[in-house]
Amino acid sequence: MIIEYLLKRYPDLKLKLLQARIDKKPYDFIKQNLAASVLISAVLLFVITSFLRAFNIHIHIIWILPATLLLFIIVFSMLMNAPEVAIRKQEHEIAKEIIFAGRFMIIEAKSGVPLYNSMVNVAKNFKTVGKYFKELIDKVNMGTTIEDAISETIETTPSNNFRKILWQILNSLKTGADIASSLDSVVQQITKEQMIEVREYGKKLNPLAMFYMIIAVIVPTLGITLLIVIATFLGLKVSLTVLMVMAVALGIIQLLFLSMIKSSRPAVEF
Repeated sequence: MIIEYLLKRYPDLKLKLLQARIDKKPYDFIKQNLAASVLISAVLLFVITSFLRAFNIHIHIIWILPATLLLFIIVFSMLMNAPEVAIRKQEHEIAKEIIFAGRFMIIEAKSGVPLYNSMVNVAKNFKTVGKYFKELIDKVNMGTTIEDAISETIETTPSNNFRKILWQILNSLKTGADIASSLDSVVQQITKEQMIEVREYGKKLNPLAMFYMIIAVIVPTLGITLLIVIATFLGLKVSLTVLMVMAVALGIIQLLFLSMIKSSRPAVEF
């Protein structure tokens, strides 16, 4: 009942699992995540309560159920987001090779190498893009037409740029146009887009670095120093628990900034 409801909440889960190359059916994937979420949330709750008891901080039993439910929802959401993470990772890895693979195919096409042999060579010479071409070639070897195999790969590839290249190849096969010239135009377009992404990243990096220095370095350092000075003059006692909470909060802020900078980095091999 719950799994059927969740399947309706995630209608595109099947496609995402295919794009992430996760060999599971949507029903089995949700079932596995539900079981894992119950186990992980229970372990996390035990660790948190044990940590609080070590500092003589007691939680009323009435908060246990809401805390467990909240942990379960957070963990389940993170596990269900695993295909998205895998898709972004694959897209990032493809972006590093897509221009070089495209140029490789252009050179092969201009040299008179047949398309099938060219795809075989790409599969041998490129780690990430080669995996997708190998899957395509395997489908062709099993009897699927090359047009249908390319169409299936277009549907399951996580990269828009790779999808553009496959579309150009497919259109050239259907119309009889020159593959080399078609690929050359789309590779030039992808190159321009990546150059724009790099320039935009450079513009974002300076303000992000400035905010990182202010919020994650200067403010905590001056704030803790000021807190100690004020506490000394007023005779206040700053407990170890307060300092540990502040240290953990500072660590979380720094991790958030670092992840923000990393996520904004364009998927380009510099």
